[in-house]
Amino acid sequence: MKSKYPRIIIAGLKGGSGKTTLSLGLIAALRKKGMKVIPFKKGPDYIDGGWLSTAAGTPCYNLDTFLISESRIIPSFVNHAKTADIAVIEGNRGFYDGMDEQGTHSTAELAKILKSPVLLIVDCTKTTRTIAAIISGIQKFDSDVEIKGVVLNYIAGSRHESIIRNSIEKYCNIPVFGAFPILKEENFPERHMGLVPFQEHIGAQKAIDKALEITEKYIDVDAVLKIANEARQLEVGSQESRMQGSGYKIQDNHASSGLKIGVIRDSAFQFYYPENFEELESRGAGIVEISALKEKSLPDIDALYIGGGFPETHAIALAENSDFRDSLRKAIEKGLPVYAECGGLMYLGKSLVVNGRTYPMTGIFPLSFSIEKKPQAHGYSIAEVRKVNPYYPEGAVLKGHEFHYSRVINPEAVSGFKTGNIYFAFGMKRGEGITDKLDGLCYKNVLATYTHVHALGTPEWVEGMVRKAKEYKRQRGN
Repeated sequence: MKSKYPRIIIAGLKGGSGKTTLSLGLIAALRKKGMKVIPFKKGPDYIDGGWLSTAAGTPCYNLDTFLISESRIIPSFVNHAKTADIAVIEGNRGFYDGMDEQGTHSTAELAKILKSPVLLIVDCTKTTRTIAAIISGIQKFDSDVEIKGVVLNYIAGSRHESIIRNSIEKYCNIPVFGAFPILKEENFPERHMGLVPFQEHIGAQKAIDKALEITEKYIDVDAVLKIANEARQLEVGSQESRMQGSGYKIQDNHASSGLKIGVIRDSAFQFYYPENFEELESRGAGIVEISALKEKSLPDIDALYIGGGFPETHAIALAENSDFRDSLRKAIEKGLPVYAECGGLMYLGKSLVVNGRTYPMTGIFPLSFSIEKKPQAHGYSIAEVRKVNPYYPEGAVLKGHEFHYSRVINPEAVSGFKTGNIYFAFGMKRGEGITDKLDGLCYKNVLATYTHVHALGTPEWVEGMVRKAKEYKRQRGN
């Protein structure tokens, strides 16, 4: 019987094993068949998600069990996948890799939650029959996961492929659905944490077309579709009761209708979870997209959300657009609620130093940031709200993630923050924060942080944004 929610998880043995290339190729191939594909990403990741979204022509949703509780993972998956012909879910890191020796928050654990079949892509560089031993171990490591097929990657030739394929089918009793050869052309160049954001990749569609071409040539797409269609039935109760059980508040949207929440969304600021927008819209707020690169002033909005991205690659344009920065600074002084994450935090600082050159930023906070060659923070984070602030209740514990190569180069500028109108609201229980394990920099109705949060795991963020927007709207008499 065909599954109500056809789905497949693409997993690997490590990062860089080829998961994204295979996911992109499968999505493009299935779309070519006329199917509606909804992509999902396991892990705190914006870049891969952007590529998957581009290939599918729909938003890519997140399914990270650290950021989002299990009680909300299944309702979110069902809600977003219900209109799809198939859901393609890309895992992260190695299949069993999690936060501890139990594999907590691993791709394997997500596969069990979603009862999803798994397609494993394996790097076969300089090895043959040993691949079968590795896959056999993965199968036996946790018998509750459903590894339904294998794709070989970095195959040197037909003999190389034949030995590995025959070994897997003989000793592991699962099919090999195809094999990617070693490709000379680099289609998905790396930067910082992974792939270059699709917005900055000049040949983004060309790269996706290449993934489609090699997937159609080397992978049995119909066989993958068959195992996705045979996924076990998900036990889905009332979505509303599940949401309420996880702390989600069903609210009357009428009071929030007419709110306009601005989002700086351009090639400099591009890291957003679509669920964050959906949660704001579910409370009656309208999203107004703004470019800090092109526009000269802020439009009429009730609050502003500035996400992460790579402002350093657009430092010249951001610095030259002084009209927009002046407009934002004036609005903040008048009380505009602003919530900024990572790249947004950097933009609200005094300056940004890139390759020895200094570029002026908005200047809300007297901090200067430089871009380093090595990561300054990379991974899950936990922040405790320790001070009164515009958005979160004191005592709240926020689960998020940090991904940045920037650092504060004038930490002495924060020495007077404790008694002034600029202060830190968060203490980091896990992660680095802005400086000295402190994060959540506040000024008036602004909160800026290195910690990215997901609205489904941090409903306080949504509540705070809507509440402050309503207050500001009333203050202005609108």
